[in-house]
Amino acid sequence: MTKFRKKPIVIEAVQFLGPAHIPKDGPIPDGTPSGVAWQHFGSHGRRFPIIETLDGVMDVRVGDWIITGASLGERYPCKPGIFAANYEPL
Repeated sequence: MTKFRKKPIVIEAVQFLGPAHIPKDGPIPDGTPSGVAWQHFGSHGRRFPIIETLDGVMDVRVGDWIITGASLGERYPCKPGIFAANYEPL
């Protein structure tokens, strides 16, 4: 079987540092990364961060990295461990 190596690409990313949720009537926190929306869920009075991706809506958790795709400019979340295994600062 032939072996292949993934081509290096340069991405832009910002880490989502919180909060994990906000009151449904509360203001959007300063520093919320571009592309992250706050969705109201249920009657418990809280909104949680989400991001719309090419694959659908995904939850964003505190510590996730928000990556901007290299070719289409799409945004998607990436778990910290996966991010650290695949990316390093320039």
